[in-house]
Amino acid sequence: MKRAPNLDNVSTKLERIAELARRRPPVAINTLAHHIDVEFLHAAYQRTRKDGASGVDGTTAAVYEVNLEKNLQSLLDRFKSGTYFAPPVRRVHIPKDDGDTRPIGIPTFEDKVLQRAVAMVLTAVYEQGFLDCSYGFRPGRSAHDALEVLWKELTAMGGGWVLEVDIRRFFDSVDHQHLRAILDQRVRDGVIRRMIDKWLKAGVQEDGTLSYPDAGTPQGGVISPLLANVYLHEVLDVWFEHEVKPRLRGKAVIVRYADDFVIAFAQETDARRVMDVLPKRFGRYGLTLHPEKTRLVEFRRPTGNGGGPGTFDLLGFTHFWERSEKRKHWWVVKRKTATARFGRALKRVSEWCRRNLHRPVPEQHKALARKLVGHYGYFGIIGNSRSLGRFKFEVEKIWRTWLRRRSSASRPRWRWQRFNELLRRTPLPPPRVVHRLAAKLSV
Repeated sequence: MKRAPNLDNVSTKLERIAELARRRPPVAINTLAHHIDVEFLHAAYQRTRKDGASGVDGTTAAVYEVNLEKNLQSLLDRFKSGTYFAPPVRRVHIPKDDGDTRPIGIPTFEDKVLQRAVAMVLTAVYEQGFLDCSYGFRPGRSAHDALEVLWKELTAMGGGWVLEVDIRRFFDSVDHQHLRAILDQRVRDGVIRRMIDKWLKAGVQEDGTLSYPDAGTPQGGVISPLLANVYLHEVLDVWFEHEVKPRLRGKAVIVRYADDFVIAFAQETDARRVMDVLPKRFGRYGLTLHPEKTRLVEFRRPTGNGGGPGTFDLLGFTHFWERSEKRKHWWVVKRKTATARFGRALKRVSEWCRRNLHRPVPEQHKALARKLVGHYGYFGIIGNSRSLGRFKFEVEKIWRTWLRRRSSASRPRWRWQRFNELLRRTPLPPPRVVHRLAAKLSV
């Protein structure tokens, strides 16, 4: 019979780890793995997604759950004894906005559980030292939190100069030697460090070929974004806050979500100095900035009656200056769905309609309604209503186009009049604001 973990016990362990890290901020912690037991693995199992794709062993969450107690005990024994073998990740590629692809690794389900357990321990340690400027893959800190802070800072500064940075293939480029040295500063538990090394060295299976990259983090599992945050905390966050900021003439703020970040400056000279030194700083740690996607944008508040200055993108939103709709003499920073993200979302809708061409219309309607609600759930912020409305309109056009391709008889059947009657009877969800980020301020 499956035994539920005592979440209070697990929470107590994590709080003890956090308290230890708070009390000894500059000292490395040597003993952490003893906190991980079968009950801890149960909690990690509960927090692991059960609907994800299977790894190289083909084992699904349902299969693993059949003998859950036995499997978790075996996992714990192998983890503690050092005999656990980190299996290769199955690599797939997903398209990016620029036409390139992003490699994604799919670990085995058991590996996901162990990664989750180790990540829970490491998160308790590193959350005590991470800075407020980072938001990605941290508890209680979302992309919308990052967007709100950036909005408030830009509004308070009246804009400025925004350094938009793109790290070329960051997750594939993390230098293992530097990462180990950074981890040494805080975590020296032999069992956990040995496990991390195994994940770093785990192979990658792609198209039947097994390779062993000499750089990068194990993508696809929860340990990868945590290690990425640990790396960039040292390479970027601490360096900028403690070494760069004191040398600047004006105000500056950095907002980072995983490897996506922008830096806003009040003074152009400060922005250009940092832009010159940033590639050298990243180069010391094996990272390269994309020369075409890293740029300095003049983003000062407009002073005339014309349009605003440049725009920049962050986390799927384009940021720009525009007159307030309610009080025309106010300039405000607004955000809309970035063109590339907008197009990519519509492409996914079109591909879904093609694959599900012959499903009953009510089923298609239900699925498309869920997709729209999901889109609003992320992009539904104040000031983005026009993009949301356009997205719904384009989804309706795509749906009608594919309904007309169901058969030769479908073309006259799904003329606009008939299609609009369907939408009147069972309308798709209207656009709505979900995240009321940053109540508008006068500037």
